[in-house]
Amino acid sequence: MLSWQINRTLDSLIDRVERATALDPVADRLVTAASKPLYASTGLRNVLSGTAAGHPLHPVLVVVPLGSWLGASYLDLTGGDEGRSAATKLVGLGIAAAIPAALTGVNDWIDTSQAERRVGLVHALGNQLALGLYAGSWVARRRQRQGTGAVLAAVGALALGVTGWLGGHLSYARGVGVDTTAFDHAAEDWVDVLREDELVDDRPTLVYDGKLPVLLVRTGGQLYAIADRCTHRGGPLHEGEFADGCIVCPWHASRFRVSDGQLLSGPATRNQRAYQVRTRYGAVQLRYADEAGSLRTNPVS
Repeated sequence: MLSWQINRTLDSLIDRVERATALDPVADRLVTAASKPLYASTGLRNVLSGTAAGHPLHPVLVVVPLGSWLGASYLDLTGGDEGRSAATKLVGLGIAAAIPAALTGVNDWIDTSQAERRVGLVHALGNQLALGLYAGSWVARRRQRQGTGAVLAAVGALALGVTGWLGGHLSYARGVGVDTTAFDHAAEDWVDVLREDELVDDRPTLVYDGKLPVLLVRTGGQLYAIADRCTHRGGPLHEGEFADGCIVCPWHASRFRVSDGQLLSGPATRNQRAYQVRTRYGAVQLRYADEAGSLRTNPVS
């Protein structure tokens, strides 16, 4: 009964944040300011997104400040004089590690909108509050005011708990940073999608494998098909620019090779699903014959 009440209260609070349109002007201005330097450098966006690793970088980096800061509070309680000295070093490490973690978070956040952007703003502001508390804790410890430092760290840990919950909501409830095609179940049998004479060379065409959108293109005399929904935020790839055998997402400029769905530049971190394509009696057919994920085909077992 208690857990149900807690869950209901938290859901009510997050719903208010998601619907707080008063946050939009501030969030939009911050996104505009952050987007200019980030979108000016494809290489920087690739690094901050975790494109080369194939997974978002932000969840990996946040472990360092979280672990350092919580470890410092543990040593405050159990470590004695030597522990307090080590706690000071851990607080400093957490502050240093928070900078790249924040940069990767901002990089992910600028590609959100509406409810996700509002929650992300509150999440970021809460993290800045926690960072300020830990900075104060570090200064106090350096001045031999260990008690003050420990108290500030404890309050900072409380703030981290709230902001961490918001970050978890963004990832697990809202799917920010998750492959948007993760639960799509593509056609495994050959499906007619259109007549071959309807295609125009080098012009991406939207078709469906029965229910899922697919980008189909004929280039260099070859037919290629990849999932049309961008793995990053679900952008319609068929509306993007096609050149040199690659398609650029019209929403956030991720670039994919159409021959095999390979990701060439971010902010996406996952490849596009590539279909097998053939023609039969003037009709273009496709299928996806590499379905291995059980959550796609049987999500309840």
